[in-house]
Amino acid sequence: MATFKDFRNKVRPNWCPGCGDFSVQAAIQRAAANVGLEPDDLAVISGIGCSGRISGYINTYGFHGIHGRVLPIAQGVKMGNRDLTVIAAGGDGDGFAIGLGHTLHAIRRNLDMTYIVMDNQVYGLTKGQTSPRSDFGFVTNSTPEGSIESTLSIMEMVLTAGASFVAQSFSSDLKELTSIIEQGIEHEGFSFINVYSPCVTYNKINTYDWFKENLVRLDEQENYDPANKIKAMKTLMENDGLVTGLIYQDKQRKSYQDLIKGYSKTSLAHSNLDLTEEKFNELLKEFV
Repeated sequence: MATFKDFRNKVRPNWCPGCGDFSVQAAIQRAAANVGLEPDDLAVISGIGCSGRISGYINTYGFHGIHGRVLPIAQGVKMGNRDLTVIAAGGDGDGFAIGLGHTLHAIRRNLDMTYIVMDNQVYGLTKGQTSPRSDFGFVTNSTPEGSIESTLSIMEMVLTAGASFVAQSFSSDLKELTSIIEQGIEHEGFSFINVYSPCVTYNKINTYDWFKENLVRLDEQENYDPANKIKAMKTLMENDGLVTGLIYQDKQRKSYQDLIKGYSKTSLAHSNLDLTEEKFNELLKEFV
């Protein structure tokens, strides 16, 4: 049985010291081992940005995609090999700016996979520009007089879009984050996990101390029920989205794969794709 160490490789991350993404990487590795996966059972697909490097730092199948397109790639991997556990990973710029359309449609499609967003509220890799998650008034290279755009309320939006699993965590809380990722992996449907992962280089506002002062843990709230969607939305709105834990889960909704008629139980990756001359001619007649 695989352990946390089996998901390590010899590639040394080049994130800035103190970056929250280190903890996200460790949480994925721990969660994969805890749910009983082997390295060849998992595929980590990543986008562009500092967080996009994560697929190369884990000893498993990996693919580093292009900006904003992590989810189409990850969904294709899952459809091609339903036996794989697929985790898509990226940043708030990758998922909520150029990739926002893919995020929304992946949510409503509900493939059985997990999407982890490392939300640092800034574009870190390209030297600190404003992201869709930056606060109003946030000063960066691209907004020297402060951002005049409102912050995208991503958790409320994801819940409204119909996600069947919605959770949020904080990179410095490795125990909670690992548990959340485990639950996301085991959920039969699309699991959306937003992780506050502070950028220590370009975001001096939303720091580790700032989050520790402002985040509310849902597991400490009396009678909180993640099956209650109305309560989940109300809780998010009352706390400006600054909550951690399992926010909402719909265990009854079927996944995309379960709704496809005739979807083979044998993965495409393991199917016989040889095309006989007879079959080729049969297919050709459909177009001639």
